[in-house]
Amino acid sequence: MFLAAVPVLAGVGSIGSERLVRRTSARAVLRVVQPAVCLTLAAAGLGDGLWQLALALGVFGLLVGALDASMNMLGVGLQHRYGRSIMIGFHAAFSLGAIVGAALAGIGAHYRLGLPVLFGGAAAVLVPAALLAGTRFAGPAEIGDAVQEAARAAERSIPWRPLLPLCLAMAAAYIADASVSNYSVKYLTDALASPEDVAKLSYLGYMVAMLLGRMLGDAAVQRWGAVPVVRTGAVLAALGFVVAAAAPEAVTGIAGFTLLGLGICAIIPQVFAAGGRLFPADSDAAVARLNLFNYAGFLVGSPLVGALAGAGSYRVALLAPTALILLVLPLARHFAPAPAKAL
Repeated sequence: MFLAAVPVLAGVGSIGSERLVRRTSARAVLRVVQPAVCLTLAAAGLGDGLWQLALALGVFGLLVGALDASMNMLGVGLQHRYGRSIMIGFHAAFSLGAIVGAALAGIGAHYRLGLPVLFGGAAAVLVPAALLAGTRFAGPAEIGDAVQEAARAAERSIPWRPLLPLCLAMAAAYIADASVSNYSVKYLTDALASPEDVAKLSYLGYMVAMLLGRMLGDAAVQRWGAVPVVRTGAVLAALGFVVAAAAPEAVTGIAGFTLLGLGICAIIPQVFAAGGRLFPADSDAAVARLNLFNYAGFLVGSPLVGALAGAGSYRVALLAPTALILLVLPLARHFAPAPAKAL
């Protein structure tokens, strides 16, 4: 129950960050919440009572939402300044962090390290790193006029309707992501009778493919444009689900989830980039609202696949996120940059 509340509170934190950024700046919010998230992680490991765990996870959820939103706000602002795609590369760093974190968790489980050691050790490294990084965050002078104007837009409110296609694309991508993160290993062990050590390669393949795709994604957007990249990604992701669902044995299943990671890698960062282009003078507010559907997708994806697997089979259950990720195809036109105005 506590873990299910984390993404809900993260959504609250994302919307709250919109208000905080309007009063201060994305840089100021990120400087505070990034080390604070690391400290709450340590608190979750150090607590010895249920109420302490609940409190730590609640604060963690709120701060993670604000962290996600403010990081992407800064990224969108920098992309405006650079005048070219850089958001996918930013999200490559996120994928690398996820791989390193999963590896550390695996090491901790193997050597039976307690949560105080694992989480406390991580915080001891990450808090100083976050404080040091905070001194280097770009401010208005480096980011340029787009974010300076956003900071002066305190009394304006952007409409939801133009963002809805991007919100749906974000939710579909995170439903797919939650399906893989929660059920890829279980699918291989239960449906394909794979040893657990082999089954874990399904999620590793997914994350490595996502990392490699994001390292190359900005160059692909520069060459072919956001719309073709997003559409190609949606097709590859759907194909990955189909390959995994039809897999007769573990190797094919792992290949399917790996293909899925390659397909989905560019969709999420391009949602944020498109939202920033849609409202260049209020990109911070657009990012905060889009970020809500990160958590909405996570909340829907895992229960959806779990319920369908319980009612039928994992093979059938994987077809639901397949259909949802294909919805990105008609939505992809909303990722196109606005045409330049005639002089």
